[in-house]
Amino acid sequence: MATNFELLCLIFSVALSVLLGPNFATGSTIGVCYGMVANDLPPPREVIDMYKLNQIGRMRLYDPNPEALEALRNSGIEVLVGVRNEDLQQLAGSYSAAENWVATYITPYSPQVQFRYIVVGNEVFPGNSARYVLPAMQNLQNALSSGDIKVSTSIATSVLGVSYPPSAGAFSEDTIEYMVPIAQYLNNIGAPLLANVYPYFAYIGDPIDISLPYALFASETVVVTDVGLSYDNLFDTMVDALYAALEKAEAPQVQVVVSETGWPSDGNREVTTPENAQIYNSNLISHVLSSRGTPRRPGNSTETYLFAMFNENMKPGAAVEQHWGLFYPNKSQVYPINFPVETLKHKTWFQKLMQWIIQSAQSAFGKHIYGHN
Repeated sequence: MATNFELLCLIFSVALSVLLGPNFATGSTIGVCYGMVANDLPPPREVIDMYKLNQIGRMRLYDPNPEALEALRNSGIEVLVGVRNEDLQQLAGSYSAAENWVATYITPYSPQVQFRYIVVGNEVFPGNSARYVLPAMQNLQNALSSGDIKVSTSIATSVLGVSYPPSAGAFSEDTIEYMVPIAQYLNNIGAPLLANVYPYFAYIGDPIDISLPYALFASETVVVTDVGLSYDNLFDTMVDALYAALEKAEAPQVQVVVSETGWPSDGNREVTTPENAQIYNSNLISHVLSSRGTPRRPGNSTETYLFAMFNENMKPGAAVEQHWGLFYPNKSQVYPINFPVETLKHKTWFQKLMQWIIQSAQSAFGKHIYGHN
C-alpha cells in the first residue's frame, strides 16, 4: 500500500504536468533553422548535441531527413518538419500518399521525437504548386493519428499585396485565391500560419524610408503610429501586417509563427557585418522572450525561429545567402549569441503550485503528512 509520502510525490508529479505544462522547459523557446545546403557540415548527431549544448529548444528541419530525425530521439527538442515542395502534388492528389508520408516520417519517430508542426511547402506562393498546398495539408492532417501535431505552410511576406501601414495588410491578387482558404482552414483546425519575416530584405529594398536602427530593434523612439498602435521595430510591423491580412480573410484566431528570420553577417558591404547580425538576433531574442508580443497582438510571445544554424556554402543566389549562420561548419560561433532558458516563466506560478500541493496534501492526509496520526 502506498505511503503518504509516495502519494504526496504523485500529487506533485501530476501538478507539474498539469499546471506548468509548456511553461516548464529545459531549453530556450527560441528555435533555430537547421539548413543543410552545404557540403562541409558536421553530422546530424553532432548538430543535435550543439542544439542541446547551446540550450536551443526548438528546430526547423526543411525535409524529413532520417539521420537528423534519428538523432533527435529523446533530445527534448521540439521540431518543425518540412514537406518538400516537389512532393506537394502527389500528397495533394492521393490520401494514401499522405498516409505513407506519415507512416514513413512521423510514426516511427513519435513520441521520442517531439513534432510541433508539419510544414507543408516553403514559400510556394505564388507559383505553379500553389494549388496543391491546401489539399496536401488536409490529407496530411487527416492521416495523422494524433491531433497534437498540426499542419501548416510557410509563406514569404511577399504574399501580401499591401503591407504598410500594418493595419492595411492584405493578401495580393496573385495569392488571395489560395491564401484565404488556407487561412480559414488553419483557423478551423487551430493551427498557426508560418511566415518567413526578414526586416533585412525590407531595409535593403528601401534604405531611404527605413532606418537601420528600426530594422535592428535598435530604435530609441516610436517610428510608426498606425490606428493608435505604436511601432519601434520593423519586425512587429511586418508581423502585424500579416495579422491584418488574416483578419480580412476571416481567420482572426490564426497565430503567426515566424518560421525564419535573421540577419546575414557578410556579403553586402557595411550592412551585413557580424556586429549587425549579432545586434539583430540578440535584440530579437530579447524581444520574443519578453512576451511583449506585437502592438496588434500584445502579451503573447511570437514563436520564432532564427535562420540559420550554419553558414551554408552551397546556397545559390547573392553572396549574402551563404552567410546567415550563427555557427561556422567547424562549430565555432560567427559572433557571440546566447539563448536564455525559461525554466519557470513566472515565479508566481511556482508559488501557487506549492500552495496548492500543501493544501491538497493536508486535505488528503491531515496536517501530519509524513507519518501516522
